[in-house]
Amino acid sequence: MSTRSCPCGLLVAYGDCCGRYHSGTASAPTAEALMRSRYSAFVKGDAGYLLRTWHPRTRPGTLELDPRMRWTGLEILDTSDGSAFHSGGTVEFRASYRGGSLHERSRFERVGGAWVYVDGEFLP
Repeated sequence: MSTRSCPCGLLVAYGDCCGRYHSGTASAPTAEALMRSRYSAFVKGDAGYLLRTWHPRTRPGTLELDPRMRWTGLEILDTSDGSAFHSGGTVEFRASYRGGSLHERSRFERVGGAWVYVDGEFLP
């Protein structure tokens, strides 16, 4: 396992953080953890994980990631609900990439006990 910090920004090795969600050995326990793991999946180019963690009613049939995209950081700005005691939650974040950033408020729900991404609203 790498000793480098996880791409999601937590000071934990990737294998002990988002890597365990990507490999399927664990499931994200909160909406924020899922959001962080999805960001890491974008960094790693793991379209399969992104599709697996997308709500069935909003999931696209395919997902093509741009291999030239270079994500450079994630900042969690706000969370609402999304814990083990909730069925839904939101995470507001800013994801930086070479040349700009994306500001979004994402909605998450539980499906079969697991957190999944529903959709997001882009913010200024």
